[in-house]
Amino acid sequence: MAKVLVVDDDITVREVLKVMLNCHVIMEASNGNEAVKYFKIFKPDIVLMDVMMPEMDGVEATKKIL
Repeated sequence: MAKVLVVDDDITVREVLKVMLNCHVIMEASNGNEAVKYFKIFKPDIVLMDVMMPEMDGVEATKKIL
């Protein structure tokens, strides 16, 4: 099973993706800061990242992850 980090400030989007990806281990973050933190802790195989989020946008978070 793949570990997937779903990053989106919209809880509805996160919930829909969790249902769609139910055969994988899902972790959630609601902004870029959480995404960077959770990426370092959980080391997911896949990250689904929203671009426009509060605190830190998806582009900046992706740069920090890489």
